[in-house]
Amino acid sequence: MIPILTSALPARHLGRLLTAVAALAVGIPLSRSQTPATTLAPLVVTADRWPESAATVGAASDVITGTNVAQAQFVSLADALATVPGVPVFASGQTGAIASVFLRGANSDQTLFLVDGLRLNDGNVNYNGFITGARLFPGDTIEIVRGPQSTLYGSEAVGGVIALSTARGAGPPSGIVAAEIGSFGSREGLVAAQGAAGPWSYNAGVADSHTDNDRVNNAFNSASAHLRVDFDLNPIVTLGATVRGVRTHYGDPSDEYTDNPYNYETEDNWLGTVFADVRPSADFSSHLILGGQYRDYDEVEPTPGEGTAVTLERARRLVADWQVAWQMTAGNRLMAGVTGENESFVNNGFGDVDHRQSLVAEFAEDKLNLGDRVYLTAGVRHDDFSTFGAATTGRLTAAWLVADRALKFRASAGTGFNQPSLLDLYGTSEFYVGNPALIPERSTGWDAGFDAYVPGHRGLLSASWFQNDFKNLIEDDFNLFPATAFNVERARTRGLELAGQTDPTAAVQFKGSFTRLEAEDETTQTPLLRRPHYTASADLWTRLGAGLTLGVGGTWVGIRPDVDALTFATVNDPGFDVARVYAAWSVTKQWTLKARVENALDRRYEPVNGYPALPRGFFGGAEWSF
Repeated sequence: MIPILTSALPARHLGRLLTAVAALAVGIPLSRSQTPATTLAPLVVTADRWPESAATVGAASDVITGTNVAQAQFVSLADALATVPGVPVFASGQTGAIASVFLRGANSDQTLFLVDGLRLNDGNVNYNGFITGARLFPGDTIEIVRGPQSTLYGSEAVGGVIALSTARGAGPPSGIVAAEIGSFGSREGLVAAQGAAGPWSYNAGVADSHTDNDRVNNAFNSASAHLRVDFDLNPIVTLGATVRGVRTHYGDPSDEYTDNPYNYETEDNWLGTVFADVRPSADFSSHLILGGQYRDYDEVEPTPGEGTAVTLERARRLVADWQVAWQMTAGNRLMAGVTGENESFVNNGFGDVDHRQSLVAEFAEDKLNLGDRVYLTAGVRHDDFSTFGAATTGRLTAAWLVADRALKFRASAGTGFNQPSLLDLYGTSEFYVGNPALIPERSTGWDAGFDAYVPGHRGLLSASWFQNDFKNLIEDDFNLFPATAFNVERARTRGLELAGQTDPTAAVQFKGSFTRLEAEDETTQTPLLRRPHYTASADLWTRLGAGLTLGVGGTWVGIRPDVDALTFATVNDPGFDVARVYAAWSVTKQWTLKARVENALDRRYEPVNGYPALPRGFFGGAEWSF
């Protein structure tokens, strides 16, 4: 089973727990026939829209593999992101509540999520419910690229890009059947299978889960599915298709002062593609995606004796994305492409929007390798929207390998933009009207850092310094009647990200990260909300022998400004720390038992003001592999 995890742990307790586990690991004989699952320089795709070694990429990036997910017992995308430097995740409630990401201090709507190459979110369609409700499956890969990435991906890629991909099936047919039960009335099950036969390969899975959580009217139900099918038509052409989606039902009591006993939310969010890869020669390739997104969201407010109010959102997106890559010389690759989108969006709530927009974008990037030590990229993109107009962005990156390729210095600089939503542009209601004169939010960002490999490929240490400047930020002015939106705000975020991992023996693995962030609204000279000055995470995993493994880890989040849920005044929320402990026992090659303790120190904390997190919980499950 791959149970739900939320990492967190304070520095003083973290040290004690990790010391105890390290002592236990040293004191017990370890099997040298098995090694922990770590890839220090994995193959990445998102950083340059092209598969290549992370060791040659100039952007700051992270990869969470399916093996990492299974070992750490992650379930949702939000859980897996919790330990990545520069990626604070805050949920407005307990399991299943919407969660927001503030990548490098960018606004919560300024990070682009991709699902199998398709855009998940934009100014009209949010990611908040998908990343907590959609299940992760064996073989999934998560890539995180930090800093402005609009040159390759367009709008929303201001703070960076987070991409979830379904792996191609490989090898003989295999799979798992898993089940888990635990605290808060939790139960879940999963079935997944993958394999290849001749020109065909497949990877599929379904999962279903339920929890009551710890508040009245706070039950959460989720059903997820994914599918990928590939067919090698011939040595030159591969055809395929993907589907991934989630259906959720979340009882929403709102904040602890409201405690609404009736309201609930439902969401269906599905994305599908058909794709074709054509490789007529070793120097030329083409990748074409045709896809679409279907999202229905309802916020239901029953009032006994008065009826039921339903606020709905309906989003439909069609996408065509084509890119080609030409290896012009041994050290020079040119990549170019075009993207077209057509989107319709309906919202009968605040703003009452029913509108369409289309997009056509062209992009190009050149990657130049100077020998096998220096790697440079330069790119440009032009996006043309049918609503507000056009935006042009650019990006430069550099990677320099020294010390026999054991040390990489890297740097990147780029621009990004965030489109106005259809609500911002065309909202029409009694209390709010859109402003068709809005222009996109803009950003300019840079970072510089290094990645150092421990001798013998036993570890990696990374550091990044970064700064992002934002202008034309869209702000609603409620002093007017009706209210409307203007491009008035400016902001700056900057900081330091540290990350490290090491495998000191064949059966011990440690990972940790630390982020220091400064984020200020330069218009009002005040700190940006929900941006903690400090965050840190750590995780220690060890193989104890006899099929037993044990992990302990946690995350610490520092003080951050927020809005008081009762008074609506700006306050500083206290920092919090949450620990977890997880274990697995491989009884046979086919059967594995798993257990975990969430919030192991039983902390009482609120990630978002007014929304208490779950207390300590115990969970156990079994997994059968075939």
